Amino acid sequence: MIDYSIIDKYIDRLIDDTTPDKPIWNIENIKHGKPAGWNYIDGCMMTSLYTIYKQTGKKKYLDFIDKFVDYYVFEDGSIRGYSLDTYNVDNLNEGRVLFDLYRETGKPKYKKAIDLLASQIQGQPRTVTGNFWHKKIYPDQVWLDGLYMAQVFYTRYEAEFNNGKNFDDIAAQFQSVYDNMYDREKKLYYHGWDCSKKSFWCNEKGLSKSFWLRSVGWYTVGLVDVIGYMPDSAKAQKDKLIAIFKATIEGLEQYIDSDKKMFWQVVDQGGRAGNYLETSGSAMIAYAMMKGARLGVVDKRFASVGEEVFNGICKQYLTETDGKLNLGGICLMAGLGPETNRKRDGTFEYYISEPVVENDAKGTGPFVMAYTEIKQL
Repeated sequence: MIDYSIIDKYIDRLIDDTTPDKPIWNIENIKHGKPAGWNYIDGCMMTSLYTIYKQTGKKKYLDFIDKFVDYYVFEDGSIRGYSLDTYNVDNLNEGRVLFDLYRETGKPKYKKAIDLLASQIQGQPRTVTGNFWHKKIYPDQVWLDGLYMAQVFYTRYEAEFNNGKNFDDIAAQFQSVYDNMYDREKKLYYHGWDCSKKSFWCNEKGLSKSFWLRSVGWYTVGLVDVIGYMPDSAKAQKDKLIAIFKATIEGLEQYIDSDKKMFWQVVDQGGRAGNYLETSGSAMIAYAMMKGARLGVVDKRFASVGEEVFNGICKQYLTETDGKLNLGGICLMAGLGPETNRKRDGTFEYYISEPVVENDAKGTGPFVMAYTEIKQL
């Protein structure tokens, strides 16, 4: 039996040891000596902590989030470290918490920042299929990660400030990914798709070579969060997303390791030399399973399946050293290209070569997200 109280202590340690300019969980920035700036990693943590605040009512969590985000958002709505002209969908993710902070605090600058990020949505370059480019520097490329990064913010903006005028667009982008990036035999999604078919990492269909766990995890979380935020009045669009989500979750179940109850870094290569059970993607899928069951959009049994995966992470990678809890098994980073970095070629060998670390928010954020669903079971 897992003692979940130790996770509360772990979360408190993360926020106690963090200042806005030096978040303890951003291992990637620390490793490369980068200055603090607006990013999806912090966004994942802020969203998770806000859910903890709503569940516990403990104001220390809301105060922490407000202090953290306040540091990045200036009075005119401009954002520290954010540049609109990069058209990087990763930068939209942290904008999710601005909706909550604006409602909680009433600070006008948070609404101004929301509008700034919404202007990126309006100008984001698109593929011929209508999907957002992942970044301006990656022309015609769609990455699974990007569906989480952009579409959840996009859905919240449409639901709260634009009367849902673009719900069709949101549903169509997920449908396009399902139609073009989903392997119906494996029941898995490829990490990337280059609609121009020009990238060195893609095949004749424009697809990357492997099924990377965290990208699949981001996609499942993006789907279930969009479903959660999309109102019932958007029934046609919501039904389309639910059908895709059900197929995705049901297809993933077969890849859970029968012994450790986690997913592998390269999902369909369980047990292959060099492959390993990975925390961040496993936590994301656990979250999606439990939330999907709670929302009633997948079979209720997925609540217990997701809980089992979460417990598998705790048993495998949650440890204590010198009185401090640590979460291990987290892939630090992975991506596709660009041409100047041909190591990132989407192969099995590439995905298992990236560093595996402890306590990075790409793992801790999803872990806390999954924990918020555990608390609701």
